[in-house]
Amino acid sequence: MCPKKNKKAAPVAVAAPAATGLENQVGLGVDIVEIARMAAVLKRTPRFKSRVFTADEQAYCDSMASPEIHYATRFAAKEAVLKALGTGFGWGTCDPRNVEVRRNVKGRPFVVLHGVVKEIAQMQKITEIPISLSYTHAEAVACAMAITDDSVAPPAPEDPMIELSRQFKELRNMLDDIDDVAGEAGAPEEGAPREDAPGEGGAAAAGELLEGGAAAASETLDAALDAGAAANAPARTQEGGE
Repeated sequence: MCPKKNKKAAPVAVAAPAATGLENQVGLGVDIVEIARMAAVLKRTPRFKSRVFTADEQAYCDSMASPEIHYATRFAAKEAVLKALGTGFGWGTCDPRNVEVRRNVKGRPFVVLHGVVKEIAQMQKITEIPISLSYTHAEAVACAMAITDDSVAPPAPEDPMIELSRQFKELRNMLDDIDDVAGEAGAPEEGAPREDAPGEGGAAAAGELLEGGAAAASETLDAALDAGAAANAPARTQEGGE
């Protein structure tokens, strides 16, 4: 809950936490709320709803058979989100309605930030805060993650040896095809005398196929060897101004 204000002390402006807190990592927040305690608070203090939950949150919870369960899960979610941001109900974020829990068309809960909480998230370059809500017969629990662009690892580059292996397979298949064409061009037709050689047209066609296939095979082999050399070459370290 929000810390009580000291009426005798002058108000002091407190700066938001520095953006470096979550700059290269993922913030995690977890909170548990006793359902029976939430039910007692709702019964004892009717104004608690409007002071802590938005109108949409109240409408959803009140439409359920056991409103106290859903109020408890949402209160736990608010706490979990603020913990993930590294603030809690402090640093000027005392209005719990600045963290609103909504549901998409499929029923999945998500968070909408308002006011100073939204500003803190923007300062920390947080792009997403996924949440998870659950409860038992006695307790409601919520988990939240504050994700930044820096915390998402870029996709791993493809291993150059995989590409090299693929190119060698293509080259081997191409050479096998060339051998098959050469064998078909030089073999006599069924029923023809053995001494008959293929005609000039057939020999020329076979020669063109062999020449073209060899050239393509040579290009593929050169590309494969270049890729292998690049994969095994040591990285160069630049020094000085260049």
